[in-house]
Amino acid sequence: MQDLEELYQLVVERKKNPRPGSYTDYLFSKGLDKILKKVGEESTEVVVAAKNNSKDELKYETADLLYHLMVLLVEQNLSYDDIKEELAKREGLMSTTKDRREIEDL
Repeated sequence: MQDLEELYQLVVERKKNPRPGSYTDYLFSKGLDKILKKVGEESTEVVVAAKNNSKDELKYETADLLYHLMVLLVEQNLSYDDIKEELAKREGLMSTTKDRREIEDL
């Protein structure tokens, strides 16, 4: 695996052609709530690894988070190109603070 785009395409392929018993198939079969739970867990583990100042742990947990984010994008029918386009729109712009809308349905 060389880059995030390849990872995204692999996850797309696994959703189209599930491999019974695989972890990716398990996540898709459990659905959005399970995928979101894993994204949250992995995000927290990235924070902990960074606070522990452990580069090996941070590398491992970041890889887990990126994988789970790709699963989430595929589950939500959001392409990797959509994300790249959004990032391109932001290039060179000053960041602004915005209030986020409330989560309505947990």
